[in-house]
Amino acid sequence: MTARSDPSLGDRIRACRICAERFAATPTRHKPRPIVWFQPGVRILVAGQAPGKRVYEDGRPFFDRSGDRLRDWMGIDPPTFYDTDRIGVLPTAFCWPGYDAKGADLPPPSICWETWHAQVLEEIGPVRLTLVIGGHAIRRHLGAKAPMTEVVQGWRAHAPAVFPLPHPSWRNNAWLRRNPWFETELLPDLKAAVSQALS
Repeated sequence: MTARSDPSLGDRIRACRICAERFAATPTRHKPRPIVWFQPGVRILVAGQAPGKRVYEDGRPFFDRSGDRLRDWMGIDPPTFYDTDRIGVLPTAFCWPGYDAKGADLPPPSICWETWHAQVLEEIGPVRLTLVIGGHAIRRHLGAKAPMTEVVQGWRAHAPAVFPLPHPSWRNNAWLRRNPWFETELLPDLKAAVSQALS
């Protein structure tokens, strides 16, 4: 008789329902659906904020317009991005937090980070490159107190192993227009770091 092995960390996260009551109380009244997309030994870690509604429905991280822009920033195609042997995704919260009464995204619940992230980072192990995406992730992963723009402007202090980035949401078009240095200075170095990490 074969002994049954304990559930993997990924399976335990997928089964997590600690936010069920919290999500049921939102205007969207949705159920938890943790999106797990990591394994030990990945070369690049994409440390984001939380899945959006489309990702919640599909089950793949960054499977939306934000993901299209992020892959463009990285200089890679979807098959490369979704190659789980090379790229892992670790959001600040694994579930879509839902919308508030005005239809805006709710913030990632801190209990998700507190419950899972140390375990996930230990299981993934050392990576060649980490992309820290959006204000919530920047505060969590980098411990940054400064505004997101200031942290991203100081990206050279973290590169080439870590790149703090704004969220690639199309809602940030105005930010990108106000900060042309992001495209002309940061993105070329980011693409070079991604290429080197994947090689």
